[in-house]
Amino acid sequence: MDKLKSVLSGEETRRDDRTILETVNEASTLGWGTRVKGFIACFVIGGVASILGVCLLFLPRIGLILFIVFYTFGNICTLCSTMFLMGPLKQLKRMCDKSRALATTIMITCLVLTLCAAFWVSTLFTSHWKCFF
Repeated sequence: MDKLKSVLSGEETRRDDRTILETVNEASTLGWGTRVKGFIACFVIGGVASILGVCLLFLPRIGLILFIVFYTFGNICTLCSTMFLMGPLKQLKRMCDKSRALATTIMITCLVLTLCAAFWVSTLFTSHWKCFF
Protein backbone atom coordinates (compact mmCIF):
# COMPACT_ATOMS: atom_id res chain seq x y z
CA MET A 1 0.00 0.00 0.00
CA ASP A 2 2.86 2.39 0.84
CA LYS A 3 4.43 1.66 -2.52
CA LEU A 4 1.21 2.61 -4.30
CA LYS A 5 0.93 5.83 -2.29
CA SER A 6 4.50 6.81 -3.08
CA VAL A 7 4.02 6.15 -6.80
CA LEU A 8 0.78 8.14 -6.92
CA SER A 9 2.22 11.09 -4.97
CA GLY A 10 5.39 11.25 -7.09
CA GLU A 11 7.74 10.34 -4.25
CA GLU A 12 8.93 7.27 -6.14
CA THR A 13 11.15 9.31 -8.41
CA ARG A 14 12.81 11.01 -5.43
CA ARG A 15 13.57 7.63 -3.84
CA ASP A 16 15.53 6.37 -6.85
CA ASP A 17 18.51 8.64 -6.19
CA ARG A 18 19.25 7.06 -2.79
CA THR A 19 22.08 4.61 -2.37
CA ILE A 20 21.59 1.01 -1.30
CA LEU A 21 23.11 1.73 2.13
CA GLU A 22 20.64 4.56 2.75
CA THR A 23 17.76 2.26 1.81
CA VAL A 24 19.02 -0.46 4.18
CA ASN A 25 19.54 2.05 6.97
CA GLU A 26 16.01 3.40 6.55
CA ALA A 27 14.55 -0.11 6.56
CA SER A 28 16.40 -1.06 9.74
CA THR A 29 14.83 1.42 12.11
CA LEU A 30 14.19 -0.67 15.20
CA GLY A 31 13.06 0.39 18.61
CA TRP A 32 15.62 0.46 21.43
CA GLY A 33 14.11 -2.60 23.13
CA THR A 34 14.25 -4.61 19.91
CA ARG A 35 17.85 -3.52 19.35
CA VAL A 36 18.89 -4.65 22.83
CA LYS A 37 17.11 -8.00 22.39
CA GLY A 38 18.79 -8.54 19.03
CA PHE A 39 22.17 -7.60 20.50
CA ILE A 40 21.77 -10.00 23.41
CA ALA A 41 20.55 -12.83 21.17
CA CYS A 42 23.42 -12.45 18.67
CA PHE A 43 25.98 -12.00 21.42
CA VAL A 44 24.81 -15.10 23.30
CA ILE A 45 24.72 -17.19 20.10
CA GLY A 46 28.24 -16.00 19.26
CA GLY A 47 29.51 -16.76 22.75
CA VAL A 48 27.93 -20.21 22.80
CA ALA A 49 29.35 -21.00 19.35
CA SER A 50 32.83 -19.91 20.45
CA ILE A 51 32.68 -21.98 23.66
CA LEU A 52 31.31 -24.95 21.73
CA GLY A 53 34.22 -24.60 19.30
CA VAL A 54 36.71 -24.71 22.15
CA CYS A 55 35.00 -27.81 23.58
CA LEU A 56 35.03 -29.54 20.20
CA LEU A 57 38.74 -28.85 19.78
CA PHE A 58 39.59 -31.99 21.72
CA LEU A 59 37.70 -34.40 19.45
CA PRO A 60 40.03 -36.68 17.52
CA ARG A 61 40.50 -36.11 13.75
CA ILE A 62 37.82 -33.44 13.20
CA GLY A 63 38.18 -31.39 16.37
CA LEU A 64 40.44 -28.76 14.85
CA ILE A 65 38.14 -28.21 11.90
CA LEU A 66 35.05 -27.94 14.09
CA PHE A 67 36.88 -25.54 16.39
CA ILE A 68 37.81 -23.25 13.52
CA VAL A 69 34.31 -23.25 12.02
CA PHE A 70 32.45 -22.69 15.30
CA TYR A 71 34.96 -20.16 16.64
CA THR A 72 34.87 -18.15 13.41
CA PHE A 73 31.05 -18.27 13.33
CA GLY A 74 31.02 -17.10 16.96
CA ASN A 75 33.31 -14.17 16.18
CA ILE A 76 31.22 -13.12 13.18
CA CYS A 77 28.00 -13.41 15.17
CA THR A 78 29.43 -11.40 18.07
CA LEU A 79 30.68 -8.74 15.66
CA CYS A 80 27.25 -8.55 14.04
CA SER A 81 25.59 -8.20 17.44
CA THR A 82 27.00 -4.69 17.82
CA MET A 83 25.24 -3.74 14.59
CA PHE A 84 21.97 -3.98 16.46
CA LEU A 85 23.05 -1.27 18.88
CA MET A 86 24.50 1.23 16.40
CA GLY A 87 22.85 0.20 13.16
CA PRO A 88 24.59 -1.49 10.24
CA LEU A 89 25.52 1.68 8.35
CA LYS A 90 27.07 3.41 11.35
CA GLN A 91 28.92 0.22 12.32
CA LEU A 92 30.39 -0.19 8.84
CA LYS A 93 31.38 3.48 8.70
CA ARG A 94 33.16 3.19 12.05
CA MET A 95 34.87 -0.04 11.03
CA CYS A 96 36.17 1.61 7.85
CA ASP A 97 37.23 4.80 9.64
CA LYS A 98 40.86 5.83 9.13
CA SER A 99 41.91 4.84 12.63
CA ARG A 100 40.19 1.43 12.48
CA ALA A 101 40.63 0.43 8.84
CA LEU A 102 43.84 -1.52 9.42
CA ALA A 103 42.40 -3.44 12.38
CA THR A 104 39.22 -4.22 10.43
CA THR A 105 41.20 -5.44 7.44
CA ILE A 106 43.41 -7.64 9.60
CA MET A 107 40.46 -9.13 11.48
CA ILE A 108 38.41 -9.93 8.38
CA THR A 109 41.49 -11.33 6.62
CA CYS A 110 42.26 -13.57 9.59
CA LEU A 111 38.68 -14.83 9.74
CA VAL A 112 38.72 -15.70 6.04
CA LEU A 113 42.18 -17.30 6.19
CA THR A 114 41.16 -19.33 9.24
CA LEU A 115 38.19 -20.75 7.38
CA CYS A 116 40.33 -21.45 4.32
CA ALA A 117 42.87 -23.24 6.52
CA ALA A 118 40.15 -25.34 8.12
CA PHE A 119 38.85 -26.57 4.81
CA TRP A 120 42.35 -27.03 3.42
CA VAL A 121 43.34 -29.11 6.47
CA SER A 122 40.14 -31.15 6.20
CA THR A 123 40.85 -32.04 2.57
CA LEU A 124 44.47 -32.79 3.42
CA PHE A 125 43.55 -35.12 6.28
CA THR A 126 40.79 -36.92 4.42
CA SER A 127 43.02 -37.61 1.39
CA HIS A 128 46.10 -38.45 3.52
CA TRP A 129 44.41 -40.70 6.08
CA LYS A 130 42.26 -42.70 3.61
CA CYS A 131 44.98 -45.29 3.26
CA PHE A 132 44.87 -45.98 7.01
CA PHE A 133 41.10 -46.32 7.42
